[in-house]
Amino acid sequence: MEYFPLFIDLKNKNCLVVGAGEIAARKIELLAKAGANITVIAPKISTAVTQLADNHAQINIIQKAFAATDINQQRLIISATNQTEVNRLVARTADSNNIPVNVVDNPSLCSFIVPAIIDRSPVIAAVSSGGTSPVLARLLRTKLESLIPPAFGRLAQLAEKYRSAVKENINPPAQRRIFWENVLQGSIAELFFSGKETEAEAQLQAAIQQTAKTADTSGEVYLVGAGPGDPDLLTFRALRLMQQADVVVYDRLVSAEILDLARRDAEKIYVGKQRNNHSLAQESINELLARLAKAGKRVVRLKGGDPFIFGRGGEEIETLVEQHINFQVVPGITAASGCATYAGIPLTHRDHAQSCTFITGHLKDGSINLNWQQLVVPKQTIVIYMGLVGLDKICQSMMQYGASPELPIALIQQGTSQSQRVIIGTLDNMAQKVRHEDIQPPTLIIIGSVVSLHDSLKWFQPEKNVR
Repeated sequence: MEYFPLFIDLKNKNCLVVGAGEIAARKIELLAKAGANITVIAPKISTAVTQLADNHAQINIIQKAFAATDINQQRLIISATNQTEVNRLVARTADSNNIPVNVVDNPSLCSFIVPAIIDRSPVIAAVSSGGTSPVLARLLRTKLESLIPPAFGRLAQLAEKYRSAVKENINPPAQRRIFWENVLQGSIAELFFSGKETEAEAQLQAAIQQTAKTADTSGEVYLVGAGPGDPDLLTFRALRLMQQADVVVYDRLVSAEILDLARRDAEKIYVGKQRNNHSLAQESINELLARLAKAGKRVVRLKGGDPFIFGRGGEEIETLVEQHINFQVVPGITAASGCATYAGIPLTHRDHAQSCTFITGHLKDGSINLNWQQLVVPKQTIVIYMGLVGLDKICQSMMQYGASPELPIALIQQGTSQSQRVIIGTLDNMAQKVRHEDIQPPTLIIIGSVVSLHDSLKWFQPEKNVR
């Protein structure tokens, strides 16, 4: 994060704008909307700035060249001139006086950035590229403008009007948050947006009284598949529930980019597992989910891939069922599908494989005990989860039971991410190949003649990570 985003109160605060051209006029207009007392200093004053001063009593124009002595305890300063030396003097003097300064189109001289603004007062949204691409920030603002109805500001005022009433009638705080989420994205908000503001307010009053009488303090668990790594592969439902959760319980395979999409103030609890190194035993995770839900929390159990494919999702909801706790399950793109697709390896193909088998590389006791005779049947694809440690034994056993030593095999590291690597080999040489590679989990193994299509079908190449 290059700049820390914040909103500053400028009502009746002294601000300085150096320059009085068309660009300066746009900045002056924004400051005036925020209620600032604005001094404008420039040797030449544009018509646009003169008109603003005529319409806003808090704008004071001083027609002269800027001098360092003009800076005197202002709340903030904007320099919008086309004179490099003047801009540098403004920035240098403001910095020495510990006053925030923005020099238009010159990020290196700025201590703050003026973002692209979506004004739905009292709701304000702002977008910034950190000064690297103002045009991109404006394009994003345009997209957000279309998503945020103009009535959002009036809806916020309605919420403020009833904030005290909700606080008095609905407890605990978590229940109040749920109430407001239902109001602000439900039928009451839709009535408001359609112009039926009186009816919306009446329904809000009724909802407060009804919720106060029947408030449900029980929690719920959302078992959510986070997919194979790329945040773009999350489902809409997964994202919505992550934004609602009070607590996020996540495992090792959930990427930092996906975790960042959870609600900012949600409690985050790591329960990741590595081979022979479990931060929390599975039984303890099951009880943790139940305990949090019983405390009235909305809990997202965020799991890499799909929770029902080698994700122990079934074990976790068994405990929830036993303890009569409400839950939902949100499927995710499993690693087999996501990683194979990003590696350009179709799991089925009329010329290569008419079936696909998913297996895990180690069982509950850490052993590898698979139906090898079934796995060496031709015209199929084998996908192995968690098979890196047992790769040598897997390859040897398949050859022992009749698979060709030349059968293609792919190891996909951190599939669908910018760190994806694809290592191609055969049953005979793959174990030897990976001994000389620094393999970083998670990894997925694909065995079958479909792997031979990788070279012609590969499309995702983040940084030439193909061996």
